[in-house]
Amino acid sequence: MLFQNNDENEFLPILPMNEIDSELENLEVPENIILLPLRNMVLFPGVVIPITVGRDKSINAVNDAYKGNKLIGVLAQKDVNIEEPSAKDLCKVGTIAKIIKLIKMPDGGTTIIIQGKKRFKVKSISQEDPYFKAAIEVLQEAVSPEDEEFLAHLSSIKDLATQIIQLSPNLPTEASIVLQNIENPGFLINFVSSNLNSELNEKQELLEIDLIKDRSLRLVSLLQKQLQFAELKNKVTNNARNEIDKQQREYFLQQQLKSIKDELGGDSNDLEIAAMKKQAETKKWPEAAKELFYANIAKLERMHPSTPDYSVLYNHTDFILHLPWDDFSEDNYDLKYAEKVLNQDHYGVKKIKERILEYLAVLKLKGDMKSPILCFAGPPGIGKTSLGKSIANAMGRKYIRLSLGGLHDESEIRGHRKTYIGAMPGRILQSIKKSKTSNPVIILDEIDKIGSEYKGDPSSALLEVLDPEQNNTFYDNYLELEYDLSKVLFIATANSIQNIQPALRDRLEIINLNGYAIEEKVEIAKKYLIKKQKEAHGLGKEKIKLGDKIIEKIIENYTRESGVRELDRQLASLMRNLAKKVALEEKLPATITEAFTQEVMGKPRFSNEIYKSVDIPGVAVGLAWTAVGGDILFIEALLSEGKGELKLTGNLGDVMKESAMTALTYVKANAKKLGIAIEDFSKKNIHIHVPEGAVPKDGPSAGITMLSAITSAFTGKKLLPFLGMTGEITLRGQVLPVGGIKEKVLAAKRAGLKQLILCAENEKDIQEIEPAFIKGLKFHYVTKMEEVIQMAISK
Repeated sequence: MLFQNNDENEFLPILPMNEIDSELENLEVPENIILLPLRNMVLFPGVVIPITVGRDKSINAVNDAYKGNKLIGVLAQKDVNIEEPSAKDLCKVGTIAKIIKLIKMPDGGTTIIIQGKKRFKVKSISQEDPYFKAAIEVLQEAVSPEDEEFLAHLSSIKDLATQIIQLSPNLPTEASIVLQNIENPGFLINFVSSNLNSELNEKQELLEIDLIKDRSLRLVSLLQKQLQFAELKNKVTNNARNEIDKQQREYFLQQQLKSIKDELGGDSNDLEIAAMKKQAETKKWPEAAKELFYANIAKLERMHPSTPDYSVLYNHTDFILHLPWDDFSEDNYDLKYAEKVLNQDHYGVKKIKERILEYLAVLKLKGDMKSPILCFAGPPGIGKTSLGKSIANAMGRKYIRLSLGGLHDESEIRGHRKTYIGAMPGRILQSIKKSKTSNPVIILDEIDKIGSEYKGDPSSALLEVLDPEQNNTFYDNYLELEYDLSKVLFIATANSIQNIQPALRDRLEIINLNGYAIEEKVEIAKKYLIKKQKEAHGLGKEKIKLGDKIIEKIIENYTRESGVRELDRQLASLMRNLAKKVALEEKLPATITEAFTQEVMGKPRFSNEIYKSVDIPGVAVGLAWTAVGGDILFIEALLSEGKGELKLTGNLGDVMKESAMTALTYVKANAKKLGIAIEDFSKKNIHIHVPEGAVPKDGPSAGITMLSAITSAFTGKKLLPFLGMTGEITLRGQVLPVGGIKEKVLAAKRAGLKQLILCAENEKDIQEIEPAFIKGLKFHYVTKMEEVIQMAISK
């Protein structure tokens, strides 16, 4: 069977013996015996092996021994590399062997089959030529009793040898069967030792051990070492085979895929690259973009599509190709048409319409100009965003809306580095790519609601975008090229410019949009909202008569806002009810009446009757500006027995608290003029409260209102009914102007007030309001606090 390899890595046939020959005990061994040195083998007693003899000395030794008693002493060389060994190069312990057969080979060589008989030890070398001959001493096998430990060693030897045979693909499975059938312990140990794939010196060490039990223990150790090596070799071989199989399989599949693609007309990736190159031939773009595009194409052609970088590079190249570098939509310079479009889409907002027409006029005359950065600031629902769309339509440009509310990542503006996972260009360039023109109208909606955190400050990133002096070289991190944004018309919208970063606000041209008067809301409802809601609810063909008075009642009783968003919702609820009647085939009312609106919308949510109840001293009506438009607020002052303490409630800010203290100090200083007893300030506590305490309130507008309420409380005189006021005060008795006049005046008109007290410097703001919108309101302009008291407190 095949079990062990020689120097040429070929396995030798080993013919095992089941038991030692019976003649072994009676074997007569001469005192001097011919020696046969072996370079790569150790012979053990009982083992039969073939040996090819090639050296002259060895051939002479074998021939003479075969002619004689056929016994020969087999010794291993200490160094296998020595071609012609001397006596000192031979091991001292060997095995006496019997030459069973001698075969002359056709090539002139000699092969012998020998069987190991007994171990011997060399006493002295008696002859070296023509071959070695030595005086020897036969070594007897020291057999120990077969105890349990020895039997365990034998069982381990069989098991380990069997496992090695199973892990070695070049060894036949019959070898394990032979092992199991060997019953003689000595022969088993010698047979396994002879075929052990170990170093020569390790086999020689086994041969020199006299005690069989000790030899079995050493053999177990060597077998364990060989088993570990066989397992590792088998693992490496399997891994290498699997890797080769995988590569061969992938190569085969790639060839199949290539054949399929060739049948379909070519590789899809190659076709896509070819299509991109063809599209680039007619592209109008800067030289830098062209160079980067063709550099990327060259890389793509060298890369395999399955590599991770391929998709990153492909997306970047595709983005460069589809950006509208020098593609511009043609502006419409027809100012009359632009004015017509703006008037059709929006009612009022004359200042904005004039500004857009001015821009178009300059563009028409000059042919080119850096686009201004407009910012529409005003309360919600007045049409800031939709106005931007009307501007785009009037100019004949593409319209894009970017919602910036809650944006907190700077990369949303500047883009990500393309090496990052999931990298994308900034939203500015994404929008321009989508519009397919380099001069769209981009609405930056809710620019005052941009956030800021550890990912960066988007407001700062917008500084470059919204600066006409430098946005012609805007750099996007993903694009890695400069892009010209100077032709883009940016329009920002904001509810409050106070929340915009100062550096960013400096780059914006602020255009304030005030709230709508009731008359404007009526016109907006008639021209836009009712028609829109009829279409939205499937009532386009129905005749619905909604008079001005009913629309006004809806505005006064169910809305309290600067814009028309809530009005639009109320009209939608009205149309839903009418749509239900049509669906049920009920008769629609010929005219919408107040009673019908109450049936649909319920009882009025707001009423001006509360201002008629202000008939006690210490209560004044102030005007306030909020982010959602103008509003009115009560300021209540009440005296109680005490020590002259001042108490402020109503969730007031620092500015309003300071206004209250300033007003009280002024009243104390001018008590005689106002007809107030000095001792009242030390005997009375004064409590100032602003209702709706859950709503934070702050600002300078309540100064004269605080003064009027405190004075009214101390004098016990009521303030005039339906009177509102707004203005800041100083300790010197001056009345200072405040902002947000139009919103405040419109709020007063909505609330049903009849008279207003304002600073004289605010008269110019009133003159800008359409006279029809403030019809029925009487204005009093003051410069000093004494004038406020004289006008506000009834005689």
